[in-house]
Amino acid sequence: MATTKNRVRLGYRRIVTLLLYLIIAPTVLLLAIGIVLMFVGEVFNVLFGVLTISFVLVLITGVVLVWVFLRREANLSELQADFVSKVSHEFRTPLTSIRLFAETMERASDNPEVLAQCRAGLERETARLTRLIERLLDWGRMEAGRYKFDMRKEKVKMIVDDAVLAFDPARRREGIDFATEVAPDVPDVVVDRHALVDALVNLLSNAVKYGGTPPQVRLRAYEKDGAVMFEVSDNGSGIAKPEHKRIFEKFYRIDDRLSREREGSGLGLAIGKHIARAHKARIAVDSAIGKGSTFRLALPKSAA
Repeated sequence: MATTKNRVRLGYRRIVTLLLYLIIAPTVLLLAIGIVLMFVGEVFNVLFGVLTISFVLVLITGVVLVWVFLRREANLSELQADFVSKVSHEFRTPLTSIRLFAETMERASDNPEVLAQCRAGLERETARLTRLIERLLDWGRMEAGRYKFDMRKEKVKMIVDDAVLAFDPARRREGIDFATEVAPDVPDVVVDRHALVDALVNLLSNAVKYGGTPPQVRLRAYEKDGAVMFEVSDNGSGIAKPEHKRIFEKFYRIDDRLSREREGSGLGLAIGKHIARAHKARIAVDSAIGKGSTFRLALPKSAA
């Protein structure tokens, strides 16, 4: 991935350098000539100077537009390289496990205990692969604006219960300290229940991955300042303030070396941001190094 990124950046720098020598330098020279002609005094020279400066301004505008488009293409190429690398890495892990389980079953066909363990492992890894594919498909539909949100009036307690149920297998596997709290007076909300549950599960999964040892995860729902708040907190190492906005970008992960050791596509928070935007809600993080993280999704009063 690093090699691909370096190639993209090198190609971008070469194009910019070419623009600098072939366009920008002559443009500066033309601008200087135009300014000199304007002050010579003769009408013809003044007109020619004005035309020269106008041409230079148009040329500068074109160069700026070309530079902007080149920069955008370079960013898209780098994003594509990140996508291929990270998604390939995430697919490779469950597929390797599935292949190993299948080979083990073939070798130990007369051992019921080993076969049972392999079947359980196959179910777990195929479910993991399915979740990854569904997440990629959801993200693609949201990015293209084709994801249909089914807005209905729902009880907050039922949403939290669904999120806990979906999160339960990961919670039991990791053996975390997990608790929920729903305020008794919290009003109903008009939301896409499936999408909101998915956003909460993404936040809970992040809390487990980046929590302390052992992870302590809390899910709360309450009303504050006219908004219904869903809050997920952990006891992890925290997130530096400059990273607070970047973590909601697609494929962005704080420490790419650490991301190799932890499952994830870098899409969970980006999907959560899409879901929040569709509900006219706000999603933000309150965190500092060494103090854990608290993610809050605030549904506006109009959604309640």
